[in-house]
Amino acid sequence: MNRRNYSKEAESIIQRELQDHKVPRLLLHSCCAPCSSHCLEYLREYFDVTVFYYNPNITEQEEYEYRKREEQRLIRAYNEQVLAIQAGTPPEEALAGMHSTADARLIKMIEAPYDPERYLAAVKGMEDLPEGGDRCTVCFGLRLQRTAEEAAAGGYDYFTTTLTISPLKDAERLNRIGEAMAEKAGVAWLPSDFKKKEGYKRSIELSKQFDLYRQNYCGCVFSRRGQESAQTGK
Repeated sequence: MNRRNYSKEAESIIQRELQDHKVPRLLLHSCCAPCSSHCLEYLREYFDVTVFYYNPNITEQEEYEYRKREEQRLIRAYNEQVLAIQAGTPPEEALAGMHSTADARLIKMIEAPYDPERYLAAVKGMEDLPEGGDRCTVCFGLRLQRTAEEAAAGGYDYFTTTLTISPLKDAERLNRIGEAMAEKAGVAWLPSDFKKKEGYKRSIELSKQFDLYRQNYCGCVFSRRGQESAQTGK
């Protein structure tokens, strides 16, 4: 059975929209600034992008707020580049160090209410499952369902997630969940596998360029415990 190439599927959609001379509206679920860095650099060339920050899985509020501020800081930096071009700065100067062109567009952001209790209720009974298993599937579904609902309510053309940029995340599972939520909400899912074509490598480069905080666990208390146990050997 041939595996789907989600990256190529996205490229085909983008080319179709370009041929129709459209700039579709995209709601991009973002888990954190480092993961969104490459995604935004790429997507702002072709879409009117709004970042949707919905991460109830980040169970410690201080960590949640820190990641949110980093996301906001990155978006401000990207928007300053676009505003500089609009003010007359040559694109090659405004976009120095970026894989972007003068087609880059301003990025907006929506923050959903912080709701860790909803996440904890959704994964109740799964606390001791290994990282990457069924607990994570429930978490992905929770976040993508909420994103799909927001995209449908806001009249967006597509929605997708930055989660596929991680080499630790299964793109096939994420796309399958995204497609199911899209059908349920009545809005189009943009296939993605942002780690392809050195996307993950680029996210590391951009994280260094913008001095972004790179966390070493996904956000939930269970992931953090696993990370700490791995470090201590206990």
